Amino acid sequence: MIDIQLIRNDVEKVIKDLSKRNQDFSFLRIVKQLDITRREKLQTVEKLKNERNNNSKEIGIKLKNKEDVSNLTLRTKEIGIEISSLDKEIEELEIKIKDYLLKTPNILDERVPLGKEDESVLIKEYLKPTVFDFEIKSHYELGEQLDILDFPRGVKIAGPRFVVYKGLGARLERSLIQFMMDVHANNNYKEIIPPYIINKDSMTTTGQLPKFEEDAFKLTNDYYLNPTAEVPTINMHRDEIIPFDQLPLRYVSYTTAFRSEAGSAGKDTKGLIRTHQFNKVELIKITSQEESEKEHIDMLKDSESILQLLGIPYRVVILCSGDVGSSMSITYDIEVWIPSQNKYREIGSISNARDYQARRGAIRYKDKNGNILLTHTLNGSGLAVSRTWVALVENFQQKNGSIIIPNVLTPYMKVDKII
Repeated sequence: MIDIQLIRNDVEKVIKDLSKRNQDFSFLRIVKQLDITRREKLQTVEKLKNERNNNSKEIGIKLKNKEDVSNLTLRTKEIGIEISSLDKEIEELEIKIKDYLLKTPNILDERVPLGKEDESVLIKEYLKPTVFDFEIKSHYELGEQLDILDFPRGVKIAGPRFVVYKGLGARLERSLIQFMMDVHANNNYKEIIPPYIINKDSMTTTGQLPKFEEDAFKLTNDYYLNPTAEVPTINMHRDEIIPFDQLPLRYVSYTTAFRSEAGSAGKDTKGLIRTHQFNKVELIKITSQEESEKEHIDMLKDSESILQLLGIPYRVVILCSGDVGSSMSITYDIEVWIPSQNKYREIGSISNARDYQARRGAIRYKDKNGNILLTHTLNGSGLAVSRTWVALVENFQQKNGSIIIPNVLTPYMKVDKII
């Protein structure tokens, strides 16, 4: 959540800053008024409590002097009833304020360019798009031809947007996971494999709820299937105070992720680009406020290193204001070259949420002076495994339909090509 103090200080500035997301946030004026009312009632409660305390002292004195206390006793009871009523009103106001704040996105970094979706700004390119001297095939055509992907049986088992990896296709998926985990673990990230089922509090902390509930796979009793390793990994430290000397925390977390892809009907219906279940290696950092910017840039480099080692063309863009996720302040996307589509597709987002998620989840640290502060949380794909599978297969396809395995993967694959 954003800091309510910002709304108290200058609600019009907050509305103006958030309007860069191309949405209407005028409801924050209601939040400010609700907060004013809440604080007025809190002041009234404090005055009533002081009056009750003074009455109690006076009653004690009068009883010692054998004086009549009936009026004071009656007033004290009335005060108790008033306080109880006001407490309920304050609680209702706090619930309303929290509901509004949970629906309010993060304030964008000043460096985020203004724009609508798909108007990202290019930062860098690595390698030129792959050029072929033969008619290329898509990854799903190659997958079926080589018998390493089975979409019909995925549909039979579960339904549309599910797939079965087979033979060397399954080994390639497994090898990519292990390769990514090894690279990041050797770069000072601690390996994590968290639960794949998470609760409502975890989904709320990272911002999936309430805004993105329709995209989640909900189970019974307020449990959800994990949508991304960001959620369980950050929530490991929910409601904790982290010693300063332990920061920054750096995790590389592997999970299978599940998304309903609500609103994506008709998009990427073939292949692995958009499925309900996919594997993902995620980088997570929990930092002090001073370190988060440096750690964000380092995380981007760490994510890029996977594609550099594999030798796959990609580019980096900074997302524009209309495209940054609601929990994030700034996001860089890594987009990989997909030959069959003749364009770049997002394979990883590297984001800094600043203190937005930490405020929702009460993730704090004690600084060198003993002050308790909110941490900053960062997350970045390291990478989306299925899309890396797609990029590798398509960029390294050969005229005879085989696929060359990059040298860094051959120790995992035990073969140098799929044929």
